[in-house]
Amino acid sequence: MTAGNPKIVLSEHARLQAARRGLNEDVVLGVARSPQQRLPVRRGREVRQSRIAMPEGATLYLVRVVVDSSEDGDTVVTVYRSSKIDKYWSSP
Repeated sequence: MTAGNPKIVLSEHARLQAARRGLNEDVVLGVARSPQQRLPVRRGREVRQSRIAMPEGATLYLVRVVVDSSEDGDTVVTVYRSSKIDKYWSSP
């Protein structure tokens, strides 16, 4: 594991939520690794989010991945998608 590519695992809850919401694990891990935005929640937890067309080339959704970080790596605790991008997107 390198500093630029930390270990990322999905909790069982995150796996279930991804499946329930029609998000494949590759999309979830992609957002967790390279989000368009990172929003701190509290020490050790942040929301990582990206705008993604689903299915590819279709409706634009905001995929939000809640991640807990520790010395051992990152754990995705839950994930969801929203069509309300303006509500969650952080503008400078």
